[in-house]
Amino acid sequence: MKLLTFIQNGQNRLGIKTDRGVLDAAKIAQALSLTDTPLTVHEAIEGGGKAIASLQRLADLAPAEPAAGADYWLDEAELEWGSCVTHPGKIICVGLNYRKHAEETKAAIPEYPILFNKFGNALTGHNEEVILPEVSQQVDYEAELVIVMGKQAKNVSKEQALSHVFGYCNANDLSARDLQMRTNQWLLGKTCDGFAPLGPYLVTADEVGNPNDLSIRCTVNGEVRQQSNTSDMIFHCDEIVSYISRHFTLMPGDIILTGTPEGVVLGYPPEKRVYLQEGDVVSVEIEKLGTLTNRMVAEA
Repeated sequence: MKLLTFIQNGQNRLGIKTDRGVLDAAKIAQALSLTDTPLTVHEAIEGGGKAIASLQRLADLAPAEPAAGADYWLDEAELEWGSCVTHPGKIICVGLNYRKHAEETKAAIPEYPILFNKFGNALTGHNEEVILPEVSQQVDYEAELVIVMGKQAKNVSKEQALSHVFGYCNANDLSARDLQMRTNQWLLGKTCDGFAPLGPYLVTADEVGNPNDLSIRCTVNGEVRQQSNTSDMIFHCDEIVSYISRHFTLMPGDIILTGTPEGVVLGYPPEKRVYLQEGDVVSVEIEKLGTLTNRMVAEA
């Protein structure tokens, strides 16, 4: 199942993507007089399999032609998109997790996952503009697969790790390299406002299958910059979840950005580095997860 967040009257609302279009979960539930269905993405995540079944029931029962006033079918092209996970308790990121990316940046292959974090201010949605901060001249793109936790996980084995995952989505781990490299701590360059677009969809784990066998790419103004497969990860998704859970508890709704493949601007020779500029359109496409697109704008 594919879920999404759209914004209406300033409020986040849950959408269900179907072959017939996007359903407003709250409105179709009201039209069908069903009260046991999740109405937010976090209710869906916390409800797990039961919640997914309830949402699938809504999709199956939704009439193609709604009654007058029951406008529960939405035109995807007209949506104001929100982050597909709206309030993660933790935003955890894994650095240098693709072998060829580590090689292009001339970094040693890490012995353990390199972890850092972003904050909620970095979240934004598909088709939303991202402000290039005035304090940076070196904003870079990073296409990434995101793990969305569905169950509490503490000290889980690698074999059991993925059973705690609700689903997956796309992210662009935007990075202000000049700020990131200012000190040994990467945080400053990683969590500027809007630097973690997520979406367009949150796709349930059963629909994705093996998360470490997905094509992944990034384009800037239509030009392919990154083209790889999640199989190139140094630490695969099950290893990442297990490793993190041995050090602190993961909760439903927590998200993990799993690293980016080769092709980032930082990996180019210095004389060929052209960082993101106003007007650039960046798209992150991952197999089975759709395409996340954002336009860069200068800070006013």
